[in-house]
Amino acid sequence: MASLNVGSLGEYLREQRRTAQLSLRQLADAAGVSNPYLSQIERGLRKPSAEVLQQVARALRISAETLYVRAGILDERDRDELETRAVILADPSINERQKAVLLQIYESFRKENGFETEDGAVTEDTDVEGPRTADGSVADPPSH
Repeated sequence: MASLNVGSLGEYLREQRRTAQLSLRQLADAAGVSNPYLSQIERGLRKPSAEVLQQVARALRISAETLYVRAGILDERDRDELETRAVILADPSINERQKAVLLQIYESFRKENGFETEDGAVTEDTDVEGPRTADGSVADPPSH
């Protein structure tokens, strides 16, 4: 895990707060943290927890993962994988079975390129029977 880079994080938070046209007090209230504590984070004097960063991200309507990377809690590569998974899972235009198949294909490509899955395990190749769903059963072939 990387060390916390609170100065950069604080500057980034201040920039995001100003872009959102929020005062320090408004953001503190929306995030559920004290005004002085948020001020210290912005000035690089405090190292916020992941939970506090998540609350601030929610209040700013930005990705918590972005703040985790800025704070050195999360590696950039890990963030990219999490964001890709989140986009797939959040897509309302595809059903749950299709999401599971897409995630399995994504993991297969990552393995092929030498990356591990989010849980640190190397994924298995797709079976001859076809791709597997999240519960391990064989996915139905796509209907056209």
